[in-house]
Amino acid sequence: MDNRVALIGIIAGDPAIAEDINAILHEYRQYIIGRMGLPYREKKISIISVIVDAPNNIISSISGKLGMLEGVNAKAIYSNVKG
Repeated sequence: MDNRVALIGIIAGDPAIAEDINAILHEYRQYIIGRMGLPYREKKISIISVIVDAPNNIISSISGKLGMLEGVNAKAIYSNVKG
């Protein structure tokens, strides 16, 4: 199965959910190229970007698990790069 490079954008409203987000990301750590998180204190949200190189089903699984967490929105943007 071909891997794809994708960006998973995460917006979390509750800082207490960070542990659950990190647990999911840790589960898929072998696919993660990099990540960046920024607290937006004014709006009381956290914004996280995660770049992955993984098969489509793995990217969907990561995004889906994150999106099922209460107070978390997650979306994946896929590149055209395969390999």
